Amino acid sequence: MTNGVKLIKSGFSLIDRKWGGIYKGGGYLIVGPRKSGRTLLSLKFAIEALKQSERCLFFTTMRPKDLMIQAASLNFDLQKYMNSNSIIVVRVSPPNDVYDAYDPDQYMTDYINDIITVSNQYEPDRLIFDELTPYIGFKRLDLLEDVFTNMLETIENRNITSFFVVGEPATEKSKTVVSILSDNVTGTIYLEKSDKKKDDKYNSGTVILSPNVGHTEGQFTSEYWIEPQKGIVIEIEDEAETAEDRSQEETETPKTDETPPPEVSELVNIYNIDDFRLILNNQIALYQTTGQRLNLLSFKLDQIAQVKGLLSIGQLKKIISMSIQKRDKLCMIGEKVVVLLVRSSKESMNKMLSKIKANLPSYTVDDLGSSMNYISIADLGIDSSIDNSEKLIDLIINDQKNLNYKSLDKIAL
Repeated sequence: MTNGVKLIKSGFSLIDRKWGGIYKGGGYLIVGPRKSGRTLLSLKFAIEALKQSERCLFFTTMRPKDLMIQAASLNFDLQKYMNSNSIIVVRVSPPNDVYDAYDPDQYMTDYINDIITVSNQYEPDRLIFDELTPYIGFKRLDLLEDVFTNMLETIENRNITSFFVVGEPATEKSKTVVSILSDNVTGTIYLEKSDKKKDDKYNSGTVILSPNVGHTEGQFTSEYWIEPQKGIVIEIEDEAETAEDRSQEETETPKTDETPPPEVSELVNIYNIDDFRLILNNQIALYQTTGQRLNLLSFKLDQIAQVKGLLSIGQLKKIISMSIQKRDKLCMIGEKVVVLLVRSSKESMNKMLSKIKANLPSYTVDDLGSSMNYISIADLGIDSSIDNSEKLIDLIINDQKNLNYKSLDKIAL
């Protein structure tokens, strides 16, 4: 974290009263079972960020519409603040094929490292990841700790306050995983759901604040319940809410700016050229030692397609990013979209090309044929003679004729 660490409001009254807030640039863990109020608590943190004129980056495994419904239950118009670019929602696809991967731990490492990549892109003040559970099932727990702490330290050094939601651990290994994460954050918020209901109508439970770094006030426990329009509500004995607290809560509204509205983003591996070179070098080294297949594809778009209004290079980049798998990497090199297919096969390449064709904008069959005619692809062969990325990148930059670009509509699947 940077010098001049200070406490800021979290948006959750128990934290703000007992700890005086959260540390700016600190990292916090929220642990609890499903339907314990984890997402509602995350949204409270996001709402407070907006009240403080902070930008919030919200990773979610939920469908965007479901997240908006959750926000609406707090009387919070999430769409409004997405439109003002005050909150950026990034939907994270589940790692469904992780255990089919050559190296599942590396697969999940890529997911966690993408948090850094997306943070660099949007430069938020607060970051929320709801939920991290699907991406921390590492076989090597020492690697999990290294990857998580590296990610955490990187965003802390940028003074980003972060919250990570994980599920309640059900096995000994999952308890160890949560313990590893908890040992490396500033503090942990545990939500323990109760089978009983508050006043026979509200879901309830116990919330525990457990400090790890700072927060010398210590650990605190309180009963909580979930009320419509309010979310998680606590009751602290002998400490009534002041009129000033109520007044602030009723009158304070999150502020917005007038920047153009973003779409809900999808988490994809889009890299700048320097990072892409490093990744490509690592994959080439892996190929040399293990024989793990990879393909490097260069896509280019004929300028005539843009003149005719059929397709832009930005649209092509978006279409390709929607068509590749999570483990694959994408980079813009000049006016070309370059894709590194990791652990590739003929089947996976054909599947990607089929998706690209399906995602192309078209109004008639002729339009589709025209679009494909202006997209060409070169497959840069990677064999034992290639020992680094430099030659491959230079071929793409200099648009060498021996790259043998083929029109997309001429490629048989």
